[in-house]
Amino acid sequence: MTAKILLTSFDTWLPHQESNSSDDLLAKISQIKSLPDSLTFLRKLPVDFQLAPNLAIAQINQLQPDTIICCGMAESRQKLTVESCACCESDIMKTTVNLEPLLADLAATEISHEAGKFVCEALYYAVLKHLADSQLSTKCIFVHVPILTEENADKIVADFLLILTRVP
Repeated sequence: MTAKILLTSFDTWLPHQESNSSDDLLAKISQIKSLPDSLTFLRKLPVDFQLAPNLAIAQINQLQPDTIICCGMAESRQKLTVESCACCESDIMKTTVNLEPLLADLAATEISHEAGKFVCEALYYAVLKHLADSQLSTKCIFVHVPILTEENADKIVADFLLILTRVP
């Protein structure tokens, strides 16, 4: 049986942004024909602290995925970064996914322990909390995506594809 995977991305939120790199990445992934049909895309979530988590959780409840990979843009980062945790005030939610073996040999990816204190972290926290409160065994990670360029796009896509195959 093929694992059901939910992939999320965000829309832009600042006037200078022509696109959101998280959505650019999912657009590239969605064009790969060899991927299983078990991928569900929830693209261009609004950059809104309440609406984005509400939309994602509604999709999770409907789809009941085995794995969730939330993606967000990190303009200042150079590599894909997989977040180990998300905070809300003094509460910390950690992913149940063991990140070290997941990312062991990936050239363009590293672990981050700082999810950004913005809507990305709010989404990640809300999804992890929903999974824990609902006692679901669904795996969830958050991946921050740098701006995709001609120089890094192939490496970023290759690493993300490996993550996709390893998480479920």
